[in-house]
Amino acid sequence: MSSAGRSGAEPPIRVDLLSPAFWPEVRRGTERFVRDLADGLLSRGHRPRLITSHPGWPGRSVEDGLPVRRVWRPPAGWLEARGFEHYMTHWPFSEAVLRRGDADVAHAVFATDAIAAARWGRSTGRPTVLSFMGIPDHVGLHCRRLRSRFTRRAVAECDATIALSRAAADAFWRHLGVEVRIIHPGTDLRAFELGQERSERPTVFCGAALDEPRKRVALLARAFALVRRELPDARLLLSRPSHGREPMGFDLPGVELVDVDSREALAEAYQRSWVSALPSFGEAFGLVLIESLACGTPVVASNRDGMREVVDRESVGRLFDGDDELALARSLLEALELARDPATRLACRERAEDFSVERTTEAYLDLYADLLQR
Repeated sequence: MSSAGRSGAEPPIRVDLLSPAFWPEVRRGTERFVRDLADGLLSRGHRPRLITSHPGWPGRSVEDGLPVRRVWRPPAGWLEARGFEHYMTHWPFSEAVLRRGDADVAHAVFATDAIAAARWGRSTGRPTVLSFMGIPDHVGLHCRRLRSRFTRRAVAECDATIALSRAAADAFWRHLGVEVRIIHPGTDLRAFELGQERSERPTVFCGAALDEPRKRVALLARAFALVRRELPDARLLLSRPSHGREPMGFDLPGVELVDVDSREALAEAYQRSWVSALPSFGEAFGLVLIESLACGTPVVASNRDGMREVVDRESVGRLFDGDDELALARSLLEALELARDPATRLACRERAEDFSVERTTEAYLDLYADLLQR
């Protein structure tokens, strides 16, 4: 049912969002997706609630209008060390909170939470949704023990599974034999606005986690060393880890670590930079690319997976192939030149507007209404 078919007099939909971790403990694309969707639902008069976990005592709070229930996450170090799936210890507690609530829909973003939601759905007759945050290809399904089993079970038992891109949906069909709906994630265009002035020095920003191998930040650092041969005053800004030690190998000329934990600091980093880079593989979409484009900053990304669906025109950035730092360096130089064009800012912003949080919220409301009518 579209927005035209929903009356403003209809009661608000109560949506329990389930995510294994949340701010401030973890700040990834998944957590931003959950917060943006919750904000979109709140702005439309609906009633989202977040059920999440953390290592501390259980608690409840209201954070910028969003009710949040945090359950205890028992230690899982021995499971992690043996390569088991992440976030396997908290979900019975999340399910207990879900059962004590009054949600119309349970919407999970991780397989273990989705299994808890599906159990609740079977007992209540209410619909359940899994938004799958990755790409279910062979590597993605088998890089952790039990991940494939949990994913297959979650997809089979939830009433709807959502992929973030056509690339992810195609992987569902190829590897699991399942057709799924596509809903692109959106970003808050008010939080990520056009910047007024870029840095005087050519600046590349990458907000990806330094210690996550699939983000390939080390490849970016090697490519940036080649960029410095052409532009000796260029800078590469990398996100400083919020927890733990800083990984080795990034103490290089022109490379700086910056704190971008807050949304305001992240937006400023995009706005001041000339180019934002995401050299990852296995990205279902690449939300950080949209955030950068919303700030008027062109992007460089791997020519694979869901990122190709974002960077679909040369007016907003460049794609590079393979794992060759020379190819990446060439794309960075081209994007830095693109940033000098006054028309680039508006072209980037216009592309980001195709992925607003309002559009994403509307698509999920259509999904919820369809499931509830069934």
